[in-house]
Amino acid sequence: MSITIQGISKIYGAQRALDNVSFSAKPGEIIGLLGPNGAGKTTTMKILTCFIPPSEGTATVCGYDVTKDHLDVRRHIGYLPEHNPLYKEMYVKEYLELIARIFKIKKPGSRIADLIEMTGLTKEQSKKIQFLSKGYRQRVGLAQAMMHDPEVLILDEPTSGLDPNQLMEIRALIKEVGKEKLVLFSSHIMQEVQALCSRVIILDNGKLVADDPISALIGAANGTKQIKVSFKSAMDVGQLKKIEGVQSVDKVGGFDYSIYSDAGIDVREMVFDLAVQQGNKILSMAEADKSIESVFQKITSKKQD
Repeated sequence: MSITIQGISKIYGAQRALDNVSFSAKPGEIIGLLGPNGAGKTTTMKILTCFIPPSEGTATVCGYDVTKDHLDVRRHIGYLPEHNPLYKEMYVKEYLELIARIFKIKKPGSRIADLIEMTGLTKEQSKKIQFLSKGYRQRVGLAQAMMHDPEVLILDEPTSGLDPNQLMEIRALIKEVGKEKLVLFSSHIMQEVQALCSRVIILDNGKLVADDPISALIGAANGTKQIKVSFKSAMDVGQLKKIEGVQSVDKVGGFDYSIYSDAGIDVREMVFDLAVQQGNKILSMAEADKSIESVFQKITSKKQD
């Protein structure tokens, strides 16, 4: 396996940022690491890249222990952190030449040229990094992460700041790289995860709450129907939960609610009747499409009383 994590926990004082997390991954997988803010995604990535040690448990990358074999782990990993650290006063090509020297690339000119073409930096290679858009800075970060042809790519929000055209190009690049390497990336863009990933790992409050192929996660939700309802004013969630067939209710903001019900029962008429009884009005109501977003919301949401 390229990555193996066994019982990893990370403790900060009284807080457990990660709580007994275990999973493994192999080359040829593109894995989405998902979770609400503060769920432990970045902490997991920092442990795998040797930036911080785990408090408990073990983690290996390509057989090397992250607490004992720092240099060996880093030789096998390419890492793009969420806040992409670049020497902004340097030119793009100059910066990549520096990275090539750090990794002692044997034919740096050829490798840099390949990466510049691969990441779509050809027209920007003679510019200073400080004058690039955020999207192009992400491309520079991807190029440096792949400089040493690592077996594992760990990308924290890699498509942040990209316009739709750039996003499609980077998506295609990640898909191509993922044919031979292991790609582990976090994202808040659910459509991106659904388009790219073969598998999803979901963290919530530091715990691993799901680890499945996307098709399996969505398939598991087929027995549940999600109705999105926008009311004019607040509803009594307890009364909504008493409607026949309703499994759970999430308040998603303002006066908007997601109502999860048995797939075989249409609860919309009963929701309408309840709103009338409570002197409320429904501004919109629609059945949600099955998607990784709805599954994510279902798994990680805090139920409102």
